[in-house]
Amino acid sequence: MKISSNFDAGSIDIVSMNGFEDIQLRIPNDNASHFAQWFYFRLQGAAYQPCTLRFLNASQCAYPEGWVDYQAMASYDRINWFRVPTRYDGAELTIEHVPLANSVYYAYFEPYSYDQHLNLIGQAQGSGLCQVTDLGSTIQGRDINLLTIGHEVESDLKIWITARQHPGETMAEWFVEGFLNRLLDPIDPTSRMLLDHATFYVVPNMNPDGSVLGNLRTNAAGANLNREWLTPSMETSPEVFVVRQKMLETGVDLFLDIHGDENIPFVFVAGTEGVPSYDDRIRTLEETFKHHLKLASPDFQDEHGYEKSAPGSADLSWATNWVGHQFQCLAYTLEMPFKDNANLPDDDYGWNGQRSQRLGEAMLTPIYAVINKLRA
Repeated sequence: MKISSNFDAGSIDIVSMNGFEDIQLRIPNDNASHFAQWFYFRLQGAAYQPCTLRFLNASQCAYPEGWVDYQAMASYDRINWFRVPTRYDGAELTIEHVPLANSVYYAYFEPYSYDQHLNLIGQAQGSGLCQVTDLGSTIQGRDINLLTIGHEVESDLKIWITARQHPGETMAEWFVEGFLNRLLDPIDPTSRMLLDHATFYVVPNMNPDGSVLGNLRTNAAGANLNREWLTPSMETSPEVFVVRQKMLETGVDLFLDIHGDENIPFVFVAGTEGVPSYDDRIRTLEETFKHHLKLASPDFQDEHGYEKSAPGSADLSWATNWVGHQFQCLAYTLEMPFKDNANLPDDDYGWNGQRSQRLGEAMLTPIYAVINKLRA
């Protein structure tokens, strides 16, 4: 029996392996910070054996409530992922599973590898509708790529989408893949109409270093990128610095920042009601956007989510708040669950990559619903 994690996004610490029914593990911290929640590893040599894997430090992780009603993900080929029986007793997280092959992978959520990220960029460029721009480099020297889709004329609306500021929230890049697949479909009528009116700027992965390192929330320097938007620096948060700089150059009429939430088992959005520039125009745009997203995807709901910020109390170091206030535009954080989606559950797969893709495809509909109302 062997456990390994020396691969892209791999993350686990082995405490002991005294037998198939007593595998003791710890979830490591991000490489340069205290956040711990992401795990991804390979178990070999346990085919048809009842395995019990215990994560001893689950209650000390960043979001212990995230383990309540959570089911871990597993795969034999890293393509098809499914949920496995998992329980949390308030101290330890335990997976009980009988692998049907000698090699099996377990992960906090369905991974989205750096190779997949590069392939996604290549496929988008290959559509003939997308230009790839290098905005700069991460702390560890990886490319920060921007996809530009549209005519880039001055009269175009400017729509920005960012994903994976928190690298362990891999559902965000699955979402972007679905979004791009539809936006770059030359026979999709909604896409064609949108591209007649708008240029899209898409950053599929804001945090490639953290993604490869197997971090949950931070980059290689230990920065939580979604707390860096007010005063980013090239020393600790170059990813935000260069994207923010490009936004100031292009302007922003609509911004979507794509995330995953550990605790809340629903798909929801968080807006900018707490920023100083929030007004009735933005409120009306939000309501129209949410109404049409509900119609486009029953996975979305607007009853459960974060508590709304009081007027003027928003933290402008968050991407959605900074962008919404800076450009006085419609801006949303979209959250998807690490668990299942409680209003439309799937016992076998829970929330997963494919459902994230479908939500990305559906997102074109609410954007189309507000496209002619974005500018005052």
